[in-house]
Parts: sequence; structure tokens; C-alpha cells
Amino acid sequence: MATVILVRHGRTTANATGLLAGRTAGVLLDQIGRDQAAVTGERLAAVALVGVVSSPLERCRQTATLILDQQTGSPVTPVENDLTECDYGHWQGRTLKDLSQENLWSVVQTQPSAVTFPGGESMAAMQARSVAAIRRLDAGFEAEHGPGAVWVAVSHGDIIKSILADALGMHLDLFQRINVGPASVSIVQYGASRPTVHASNTDAGDLSWLAASAPTADAPVGGGAGHQPTPAARA
Repeated sequence: MATVILVRHGRTTANATGLLAGRTAGVLLDQIGRDQAAVTGERLAAVALVGVVSSPLERCRQTATLILDQQTGSPVTPVENDLTECDYGHWQGRTLKDLSQENLWSVVQTQPSAVTFPGGESMAAMQARSVAAIRRLDAGFEAEHGPGAVWVAVSHGDIIKSILADALGMHLDLFQRINVGPASVSIVQYGASRPTVHASNTDAGDLSWLAASAPTADAPVGGGAGHQPTPAARA
């Protein structure tokens, strides 16, 4: 089974000011966000990625570029429309402080499966199209490069949270229990019997173990010995 590394884009000017950017064009990483993405690129430099797939929005493509800058190989770099941000409809462009006064806000917090944003997308549809895209891309990379293939998907907070909820077997109504910070790394492997979530919302730590060997399908009884860093990482 291949391994997908889910990376949220770095902090943006909209994040810094509490604005719900949604699919607004021209929302870019600020300096902190660029630094965050560069650190993520450094963490991933030890792994020969076969692909870096990005949401079409600028902030994700910027993040993807900063990851690619640290790669010595030539991973493919497709843009995937189904990994784009949720369509927040009329909520887009408003401040989170203002939106928190809306009646729908509490439903977003407690029962997101029932939410359709006014003039926009339902959260259930958002999860369905993003999970389908990740599973389709993952199967394609594994078919082309083998079970040791590692690839990156650069997307958005709610998108990644919904993908992780699916991988964890959680109902969408529980996905607000998951946090996904800017430029964070989460790691999922899809197996024949079930997905395995190896990491969620990490912003530090060695990832060289991803390059060591192809994963096994079975979970270790008792927890196993954990991932071992490569000799270079220990030096």
C-alpha cells in the first residue's frame, strides 16, 4: 500500500486576520506561512516523493512549491480540483467573529453532516469528493510505483479533517474533534482491510522512516516497536 502525506497549506493573510477565505482568488501565504511550508519541505526532504498533488488555490500551490524545492527527484505535480477548499457560499469573505453569531455556526460545530452553506456546498459533499479523490490518487500512485510509494496531497483544513475522519472510521459529525494546523503533516496508508493513520497534525519530527521500507498490511499486536529512523537521521 502506498502512503499519502496530507499537508495543509501554510498560514495565509486571511488566517492571520480571522477571515474565511474559502475559494477567494489571490489569498497568499504570509511570511510565517512561507516559513512553515519551508520547514515542512525540510522534513519531507528525506523522502523520495513520487508526487506532490495540490488543490488549485494559490496558497496550496505555494506550499507545494516550497515542498518541491527540497526534493532531489522529479515527483509529478498535478493539480486536483476535488481537493480544493469547501465552497462556503455566502459565508466566504466574512470574518469568523461575525460568522460565529449565525445560527448555522452551532450546527457546523456539532452536526456538520447536516450543514449546507448558504449558496455553497454541503459538508457531506465536501467529504465525499475529497475522500474519493485521495483514494483514487493513492491507488494510482501505488499501481504505478509499487507499495512503497509515498506522495503528498496539499489541501485545506476542513478537507484534511474530513479525510482523516473517514480514515479513522469517524462519523463526519465528530470531525471537529480533529485539529489540522497550518503546514501540518498527517500520514495515512490505505490497506486492503482498512486505512491506518500513522500521524495527525504534526509540525516537527523525523520522517525518514517513510523511505525505509514498504509497509505491511497487518497491525502489530501489542503496538509493535514503532518506526525506526534511518542511520542518517540518527547521525
